[in-house]
Amino acid sequence: MHIAFLTPEYSHPNIAQSAGIGTSIKNLATSLHKSGNNITIFIYDQPVQEIINDNGIKIHRVKGKKYKFFGWYLYRKHIQKYCAQIIHQESIDVIEAADWTGITAFMHFKIPLVIRFHGSDAYFCHLENRKQKLKNFWFEKLAINKAQAFIAPTIFAGEVSKRLFKIKGKEIQTIHNGLDISEFENKEPGNFEKHTILYIGTLIRKKGVLELPEIFNRVRNVLPEAKLRLIGSDSFDIKTNSKSTWELMKNLFTKDDLNNVEYLGKIPYNEIQKHIKKANACVFPTYAETLGMVTIEAMAMQKAIVNSNIGWSQELIIDEESGYLVHPSNHDLYAERIIELFKNDSLVLQLGKKARERVEEKFDINSLVIANINFYQSIINPNKKTT
Repeated sequence: MHIAFLTPEYSHPNIAQSAGIGTSIKNLATSLHKSGNNITIFIYDQPVQEIINDNGIKIHRVKGKKYKFFGWYLYRKHIQKYCAQIIHQESIDVIEAADWTGITAFMHFKIPLVIRFHGSDAYFCHLENRKQKLKNFWFEKLAINKAQAFIAPTIFAGEVSKRLFKIKGKEIQTIHNGLDISEFENKEPGNFEKHTILYIGTLIRKKGVLELPEIFNRVRNVLPEAKLRLIGSDSFDIKTNSKSTWELMKNLFTKDDLNNVEYLGKIPYNEIQKHIKKANACVFPTYAETLGMVTIEAMAMQKAIVNSNIGWSQELIIDEESGYLVHPSNHDLYAERIIELFKNDSLVLQLGKKARERVEEKFDINSLVIANINFYQSIINPNKKTT
């Protein structure tokens, strides 16, 4: 097969923007290519127009364009025209797009379109209990209507998206995002910096980072030597219109606690593993997610994790077996779980070992790629049964 992905981000040294979507697509694309399939990546809203050959995977950077009027429509049609040309030239069989912003709303392809629920604006607004702009919902709904089928990284994400967009008569297949677990080894899980908490992800309200100052304060009331390390891009805050969520966070820490907080900002992806290895515990108190790639990466590296307990998280971690699940607003219990880990190294190793086993069982890309291939084949040849 020849499979294409239309995406706003992708994990590659030349591409500045890449988070969970970019990482998950990169993992899948690489595994699909290794399985003998041709892969083309279309990345839109790029600063330059160029084609990159990434070890046999062809990456098309589609330059962003400005229009005086109707840019939301005309740029989508520009992307469609470019993709259609390559689809014809390269005999691409199926194209997959993300749900975010409904990028395919006004696009028409002669091949099947699959949408993967990485997380639409409608989905995140629903989880955060905030009102979505009608225009944004309209774009995403139009895009959903044009897709032949859907893939959800968790049952939770699929069911919520199905309700929000009133999807009927079309298949929603749950296939977890995966990673190449051979690239996430931790040969010394017992070697870590005592009493160090690590958060990795964008500093944004929906990720629950504004809960961390209260949680951290409760931890330090018991263990004053505790440290909090934060890694990830800063972002605009939609509720307060602040340009910096980090500035909001700093105002929530006590002065004494802030002395034990280290914010590294965004760092190269290849440096993140060393920080995961050094952490005593990793925390992900997010309110809105579809799966959480960095959580899986930390689990693969045998880290003890305190995660959100909302919906999708229950498909990642078995509470008290492969990590802890706690609601982000429950500051007392969240801190209590962290303190438990800090006081018990054998518990840290036990949870970390089970976390690794969980990833090997559920999130190994080498197993998940087969499910993806079978799904694409069923869409391309709907009358042909796959095994």
